[in-house]
Amino acid sequence: MEHERRRTRTWVLHPDIKSDPDRRLADPALAEAVALAAALSDLDVIGSEIVRLPKAQAGMLFGKGKIEELRARFTAAEVELVLVDGQVSPVQQRNLEKAWGVKLLDRTGLILEIFSDRARTREGVLQVEMAALSYQRTRLVRAWTHLERQRGGLGFVGGPGETQIEADRRAIDDQLVRLRRQLDKVVKTRSLHRAARAKVPYPIVALVGYTNAGKSTLFNRLTGAAVVAKDMLFATLDPTMRRVELPDGPEVILSDTVGFISDLPTELVAAFRATLEEVLGADLIVHVRDISHPDTEAQAADVESILTSLGVERDRPQIELWNKLDLVPDETREALLARAARDESVFAISALTGQGVDALLAAIAELLQGRRFPADLHLDFAEGRRRAWLFQNDLVQSETQTEDGFDISVLWTARQKAQYEAL
Repeated sequence: MEHERRRTRTWVLHPDIKSDPDRRLADPALAEAVALAAALSDLDVIGSEIVRLPKAQAGMLFGKGKIEELRARFTAAEVELVLVDGQVSPVQQRNLEKAWGVKLLDRTGLILEIFSDRARTREGVLQVEMAALSYQRTRLVRAWTHLERQRGGLGFVGGPGETQIEADRRAIDDQLVRLRRQLDKVVKTRSLHRAARAKVPYPIVALVGYTNAGKSTLFNRLTGAAVVAKDMLFATLDPTMRRVELPDGPEVILSDTVGFISDLPTELVAAFRATLEEVLGADLIVHVRDISHPDTEAQAADVESILTSLGVERDRPQIELWNKLDLVPDETREALLARAARDESVFAISALTGQGVDALLAAIAELLQGRRFPADLHLDFAEGRRRAWLFQNDLVQSETQTEDGFDISVLWTARQKAQYEAL
């Protein structure tokens, strides 16, 4: 035990600002912020609270009285780090750190820390580094005193009297350019893999949802894979894909994606676009919701708006999955099951116990099978490659040889038709 790493004493604040048009329910928002902090193993959350404000103060975020009251509390509790669940400007951060004598992280900084702690693939690591640098660059506006020094020089680098801020900013920009080049290479490799997968006839089913909605638990139940599935925010950061054979249906590729979250830092939305590209190529999107969460409706709205911003069309086939039925009281569970029964695009399940999973799989199979349609093709003898592809992918219903080639009847999906036309 004596070798256990010392954890940072942390306090979480959720500013509940009345004038904020995007104000969230304060209690679930604070609980989510505490869960975010718990996702970092080296933080020890010793206290948390909601701070109600009529409006945010420009220079300090909170009013003088509240700052003093919190300072006394932090000193007594020997707090080393304060997490503010919201956006804190560089000036506010510097002023609060000075007033409280602690280190301060806002919501964006905390999410970046978690992502850098969790990313495993080369692409994930590069994207997080870029996002962190973009965030850091915004913090260079006179954020620290050493950045206000004038630096002399002979004019070879940035001219005489370049400030330290400009030097730091240029160093970050150079690093961003380097990372972007590396990322472009990784993304090219990834699109080659995706192109190779596109030749596979299996439809792609993407699991999406708010972080900690239970996507990885469901993924593991369906595939038998050992993906990290913890009751923790952002347990999955890198996309995982597995082949699954549906009962009485087609084989599909199931994709587990990074969880969404409200107020996701803009740097990360851009950085993780490539990770979410699997969703853009999916034949079916399964939106997994934690139906036991008090703010489940707001979470669902956040997921929908991120899908729209990614360019996922409204007419893309979607299933809404109400997960974690095992955590819902009996009477509520009955009502949810009755509501789901009335809507053919909604299913109520428990990924943990397996309740409702068979009905879900049958519906996925029916949806994907139902989207196959017949077509008649004529191929010349020279088009052997196309003919071989049709047989390889088990699409041929009948074939007749003619004087100049083959008349072939096929049964395929729109995606398979597009793949065939691209050959």
